[in-house]
Amino acid sequence: FFSFQTLKVECRSTSVQRLCSPPCRIDSYGFERRHDFDSYKEMMNEYVAVLDRRSTRWSKLLRDKPNVEKNLTVKRYVRKGVPNEHRARIWMAASGAQAQMDSKPGYYQSLLAVEHDARLKETIHTDMHRTFPDNILFKSRTEEGLQKDLFNVLLAYGHHNPAVGYCQGMNFIAGYLIIITKDEEKSFWLMDALLGRILPDYYSPAMLGLKVDQEVLGELVKTKAPAVGQLMAQYPGIWTLVVSRWFICLYIDILPIETVLRIWDCLFYEGSKVLFRVALTLVLHHRTEILKARSLPDVCECFKQITCGSFTLDCHTFMQKIFTEPGSLSMTTVQKLREKCRKQILEEESQQP
Repeated sequence: FFSFQTLKVECRSTSVQRLCSPPCRIDSYGFERRHDFDSYKEMMNEYVAVLDRRSTRWSKLLRDKPNVEKNLTVKRYVRKGVPNEHRARIWMAASGAQAQMDSKPGYYQSLLAVEHDARLKETIHTDMHRTFPDNILFKSRTEEGLQKDLFNVLLAYGHHNPAVGYCQGMNFIAGYLIIITKDEEKSFWLMDALLGRILPDYYSPAMLGLKVDQEVLGELVKTKAPAVGQLMAQYPGIWTLVVSRWFICLYIDILPIETVLRIWDCLFYEGSKVLFRVALTLVLHHRTEILKARSLPDVCECFKQITCGSFTLDCHTFMQKIFTEPGSLSMTTVQKLREKCRKQILEEESQQP
């Protein structure tokens, strides 16, 4: 994993030294943490022992079994966290991205070599300065910055999947992938795994997959937290208001980065039901606060607040909670609810003038 001292207080990394003027309150991924640096540092000082243990165990597992298999042991390891030095490899193998990349050598480079759609280029360019303005590695347009890598990945994906092209939210996902993999081509294939297989229709023009999953969460809340479900039912369209950014950005800029990366470990390995486990845990853990809401603005503000604080910052404990607090949640249950909600949404849309 990244040394906790590498990018923050002393800024020993050469590229960061050039991009950052002291004092540096920067985390291990280049994000400036002006307001919560001390609490982040305190958490990391404890979490580093967990990372050390996981790193040792993962190194031994991968030494004994170099080919990453899907089995109960690996699943347990993934749920306990993948160290940063192994993340790209595990994500690529678990998601099928490695197999796709191996089967199409040179494909990524060929996408960058074609004549580019002017509108696509302009749309992506517009979002470049909006992508992680608080990350020193994305601020610079120099060789040391990651803006060029980000632009290339998004441009290649837009040509690879013209039905999706580019929409807001994809820049943040690609940015996280580049931070972890440090590799354009791997980031591209992980984008393909996420948008094409793990989260189909999330980023299509109609965003039907996203709409469906918001309603699925509402159905799950009715079952697992009935009082909250009753409260939310008073406000039509409420789930779109409070959780659309959770899902479309895969919790980026919603939850702390270490927590997001732990969620993504499970997302690439187990699939999209992990997104529901996270949302349900946030709701269940904070149901008392949510039930105090007396108006729509109260509800919206409450859903902002429940993603903050020590509960979500302590990524290791939080990840343990998402597999216990919501209880059982099978992919079969999720798929049945998706079919039901998809049918309802399509019927409602067909009746609109």
